[in-house]
Amino acid sequence: MMHSSFRDSVMPEIATLEPYKQFSILFIFLLISGTGCSDLSEYDTMQIRTAMNDSLLVTTESWDVEMILMQEGNTKLLIEGSYAINYQSEERKFSRIEGPVYVQIFDSTGALETEAWSKRAMYLENEAEFELIDSVRVHTRDDGYLYSQYLKWSQYTDRITSPSFVTIITKTDSISGRGFDGLTDLSYYIIQEPTGDFVVD
Repeated sequence: MMHSSFRDSVMPEIATLEPYKQFSILFIFLLISGTGCSDLSEYDTMQIRTAMNDSLLVTTESWDVEMILMQEGNTKLLIEGSYAINYQSEERKFSRIEGPVYVQIFDSTGALETEAWSKRAMYLENEAEFELIDSVRVHTRDDGYLYSQYLKWSQYTDRITSPSFVTIITKTDSISGRGFDGLTDLSYYIIQEPTGDFVVD
């Protein structure tokens, strides 16, 4: 489990961004010097090139980053990464986060519901979506597991989806396939092209 070791000793810089519906987002940047980011993937490069084609491109960089998504006054999602670069233009805003990336998702009572890990992530502000990329691993409080190379979480629907190959392991069965769509706690999900045992709703 990745947690920042600098919280008690460093005063974070806090910025509030425009809310989506009942959501508000707090970016907490722990300004600690660290190693540079890794090489860009093809997907990341496409995102950046698209942003660079827009006018008034602004970029900011931060190290040891913590992002908190608030919903109705409660923490809904927390994501940590070692490095982030934020792109902003007149047309779009997004952030690329380098890992190891650690994510916590909370239920409506504020209890921890799901944890996830990946090598990097993207936050697409216009779409209100987080994307976990490369070596994605999910663990729910009911000991459900999901493994994939790509996973997307939507603020609007509070669901996770993936067109990529996924493997799900629960206490009762295991299944793999493509075309995943489900709840964040894996209590309900659909796989469009399944292999393995069977889908448990």
